[in-house]
Amino acid sequence: MATTPTEILPNELIATVSAQSATAVSADFSVLTDALVARFGTSLDAVILYGSCLHSVSLDEGIVDLYVIVDNYRNAYPKRYLAYLNAWLAPNVFYLEVLHQEKTLRAKYAVISTADFTKGAETWFHSYIWARFAQPSRLLYTRDKLSRQCINTALAHAAVKFLRSTIVAIGPCVVNVEYIWTRSLMLTYAAELRAEQETRARFLAQRNLDYYTQLTKTAAPALTEILKALPNENYQCLSNDKQRRHALRQWRLRRWQGRLLSIMRLAKATITFRDCLDYAAWKIERHTGVHVEITPMLRRHPILWGSKVIWQLLRRGVLR
Repeated sequence: MATTPTEILPNELIATVSAQSATAVSADFSVLTDALVARFGTSLDAVILYGSCLHSVSLDEGIVDLYVIVDNYRNAYPKRYLAYLNAWLAPNVFYLEVLHQEKTLRAKYAVISTADFTKGAETWFHSYIWARFAQPSRLLYTRDKLSRQCINTALAHAAVKFLRSTIVAIGPCVVNVEYIWTRSLMLTYAAELRAEQETRARFLAQRNLDYYTQLTKTAAPALTEILKALPNENYQCLSNDKQRRHALRQWRLRRWQGRLLSIMRLAKATITFRDCLDYAAWKIERHTGVHVEITPMLRRHPILWGSKVIWQLLRRGVLR
């Protein structure tokens, strides 16, 4: 995966991200956090909440999306093969279920080292990390002040990487913040086997518009070569047609890379994530209305038959 030198981030951008990540959440999340602290012990650097449950008040109706940031894969796992899998293709994905006040709280959590998370947010070619964490998230736990600063800096890098990689592909035009984020989210969805449609991207852009407006404004000083602020919170994308064509070629490459990585991660999840097939089918139906039947053959051979199902969904346009 390509790397670039670390760039100096605008202080206002880091402040914007830090304030967002510190926003209060439902007290029920602490139950899940406590379970993860007990599970990972001294290897745990941070727990990040992201995704559709970000604004939830009641957690017993969905599955919470969490990222568990650890200092070292060997320290995180009693079983060595899990450390090898995590180092080979991060993250590892697991399922967590906790009974709390007669409610069952469920979470899907991904494990990644602080070093890999930082590189993924700042320098990875594929958008897997920086696309997720350019969007709003919450820091539920950090080991100490230094860990919090490290994660918030990585989140700020993710926002710059996200905007730099997507704005050039939008091309030379004048746009508003909602358009930038809607089009950018669609590009990142297409780079993975995601079922979300443009209506979902537009909904998220509108729902988080105040934050995205502030985030774009504070990130703009790091993007002066491609983005110019205009009156009324509009922006001029400064890329030319040649740069846009090059950026779109990169996104096509990310799309093919993402399909391969998604299949590999799904295969790995059959080892680490209990009921991963049911979860994937539930998520596809939730976002598209398309029911995916989990047949006995699919359960017995999830990698072989899962690849066939994915190909069928791609041909039907359910996945992109």
